[in-house]
Amino acid sequence: MQARAALASVLAMALVLSGCAQPDRTITRSSASQPMPSATPTPPHPTVAKPPKTPLRPLPAKLPAGLRRTTGARPAVLTFDDGPNPAWTPKVLDQLRAAKVTATFCVVGREVQRHPELVRRIVREGHQLCNHSWRHDLDLARRPVAEIRADLDRTNRAIQAAAPGAKVSFYRQPGGRWTSEVLGVAKDLGMRPLHWSVDPQDWDKPSAATIGKRIHAAAGPGAIVLLHDGGGNRAATLAACPQVIADLKKRFGIARLN
Repeated sequence: MQARAALASVLAMALVLSGCAQPDRTITRSSASQPMPSATPTPPHPTVAKPPKTPLRPLPAKLPAGLRRTTGARPAVLTFDDGPNPAWTPKVLDQLRAAKVTATFCVVGREVQRHPELVRRIVREGHQLCNHSWRHDLDLARRPVAEIRADLDRTNRAIQAAAPGAKVSFYRQPGGRWTSEVLGVAKDLGMRPLHWSVDPQDWDKPSAATIGKRIHAAAGPGAIVLLHDGGGNRAATLAACPQVIADLKKRFGIARLN
């Protein structure tokens, strides 16, 4: 009996031990104990430094010497800036032809490129051309000399492409914001600096009557009158032109700029 009892105890112990190692029981480590995969660091994007902008030169305290501000004779001169414009330039040309007078057109290069046929008409009808920069950059005269030269030269080349052989005797700085540097470049390119003596501020769109009154009050012998045939709605300028032309012709005459 004792032997049977001992055998039963041994068998029972064996069953308990075998149950602790069942093949379908899996022992896993906690996730906290598992090593994390190493992350590959993302390299930072390289920073491309922008070249510093060249500071603009200050404008002189007064207009530099050498600007053409009068005709030097009794007759007045009409100048039209910021064209050619298909809405206004042909109508200005029609009025000038009807009055049998000529004018100087200060043309913007990119407008010349867009409307070369108008440049050809200006030349064909006996008017003068003046370089007025490529895109009417008010700060052009304050920029590096190389930029000034490239701008004026590009405009001249556009004029020549539109009207081969056309003479460009003058340069007018946008806004009249002259520096000695832009004067030097214009001279190197064979152009004289053209300013004005009468500015009725038609660019600010006053009425036609106001434009006429301002010109009448400010004009004297040899006046160079600043008007616009581009850069915006020029209906008031166009409406003022017949009276302005008649007034200037009667008092001083209107001549071609020499």
